[in-house]
Amino acid sequence: MKRYVVGLGEALWDVLPDGAKLGGAPANFAYHAAQFGFPAVAVSALGCDRLADSTEAAFGEKALEYIMPRVDFPTGVVNVSLDGDGVPSYDIATGVAWDNIPFTAEMQQVAENALAVCWGSLAQRSEVSRTTIMRFIDSTSDDCLRVFDINLRQNFYSREVIEESMRRCSVLKINDEELVIVSRLLQLPGIDVREKCRGLMELYGMKMVVLTCGVNGSYVLTAEEESFCPTPRVEVADTVGAGDSFTGSFVAGLLEGKTMRQAHERAVNVSAFVCTQAGAMPVIPSDLK
Repeated sequence: MKRYVVGLGEALWDVLPDGAKLGGAPANFAYHAAQFGFPAVAVSALGCDRLADSTEAAFGEKALEYIMPRVDFPTGVVNVSLDGDGVPSYDIATGVAWDNIPFTAEMQQVAENALAVCWGSLAQRSEVSRTTIMRFIDSTSDDCLRVFDINLRQNFYSREVIEESMRRCSVLKINDEELVIVSRLLQLPGIDVREKCRGLMELYGMKMVVLTCGVNGSYVLTAEEESFCPTPRVEVADTVGAGDSFTGSFVAGLLEGKTMRQAHERAVNVSAFVCTQAGAMPVIPSDLK
């Protein structure tokens, strides 16, 4: 059985000012992991509509494998608006296919053999998909790299959802704004962001926390090590999917056997490149690999 890197959760179309582009954090993550040579699969659900047909066609064009059963709900869309700096805000449709992901025998098999899995909080806004996501993660082996890219959106999260995922992950990825929200929800003491991250590691038994701070750089922390990288200055087209490209390339680096620092540096450069491109899934140049 092939060992996949898995993106688990929402599959949707980002409706940007210049048109609709395939997106969704788990699919973005899987796409970028695949660019570094790993078998990758996006796991979600699609509707029985033309947008689902377009999704499958787009995955085919990008040579990205997927497990996305058809369900009786519309394929997900997100209306994205960009501010003057290319930073997006999202209007996320509810009651869509990825809110209703069924757990299938095929998903079970992939979970049991997964090399790594990345999921977030957004697709857990519904009980159906949350149950599927937890079953998938709980079916993975002990050597599977479990990455919780928290990805807080609108009001689609709760303390319970966050804590359940933190207890299951070996790596937490979070940004500085999300850390403020999580600190308030969990009543974390202190003001130093690195100490807060270390507190989360200790509290939930994680091995690593990745903290991104936008233009102010990013940190990767373990109990023994710390890496900081400044954010490269680039001409931004939009930042949609930049975080997912960071996670995908960082996880690929760890799986390749790179040091934490090497994986971090590459992730920063890949993410900066994605910011210069429109949409979440550009082809990564060979010199960044």
